[in-house]
Amino acid sequence: MFDRLSTDRLNWILIIGVILFLVEISFFHGGMIIPALFSACMVYIGYKHFRQLWGKILFWIGAIIFVFSVLNLLAVRFLLIAAIVWFVLEYWHRKKEADYIQPTIEMKSADEEVYEVAPLFDLRLFGTQKTSDHAYKWNDINIHGGIGDRIIDLSNTVLPGDTAVISIRHLSGNIEILVPYEVEVCIHHSVVFGRFQVFGKRHRKLANQTVTFKTENYDQKGPRVKIVTSLFSGDIEVRRI
Repeated sequence: MFDRLSTDRLNWILIIGVILFLVEISFFHGGMIIPALFSACMVYIGYKHFRQLWGKILFWIGAIIFVFSVLNLLAVRFLLIAAIVWFVLEYWHRKKEADYIQPTIEMKSADEEVYEVAPLFDLRLFGTQKTSDHAYKWNDINIHGGIGDRIIDLSNTVLPGDTAVISIRHLSGNIEILVPYEVEVCIHHSVVFGRFQVFGKRHRKLANQTVTFKTENYDQKGPRVKIVTSLFSGDIEVRRI
């Protein structure tokens, strides 16, 4: 269904959306952006205290206000209209193609076979995710998320002999990575607001910073794990287990 939507066309749609977003900030005093940000804070606080009644109430009220605020943004309206127009055109093209019989041509490919590998984590906007408490097969992690914690325990898996990769881009929440003692580690972390702690030795607050640490023998021997993380707001802790 998305094969007709070229990358260039998608980029132009996103650029126009960003321009409309900037216009709303500049000429309409923020429009619905401030209510959207305020309701997002309500959702975050309510999610953190969701087990309590007032947390549930705060979460759902904030979620409703956030949805209505976002839908009233000029950029979002434009994107919705663009999506509707694209679906209509796609439906028209498919109806037109249905009137023709396409000959099937069998082609042999010289490319080597590839197969899909199931990821350890699915992409999730809300909620906490963690690796299994039992033994599991390792696959490199490359995810992004919205609100919630991410917990990765490397003691329940067998890492490759060379380099394992963990890449996490996240909006708000904490990241905790548990690493066995025999594994070498390299960490690249960037955050707008948060704290950073590695092996209980490095502990400091960060504000719009990027830090890099690695163990002494990281470049000489394996197994090793390369951790690349990016947070808007939240803490990261890497510790031995």
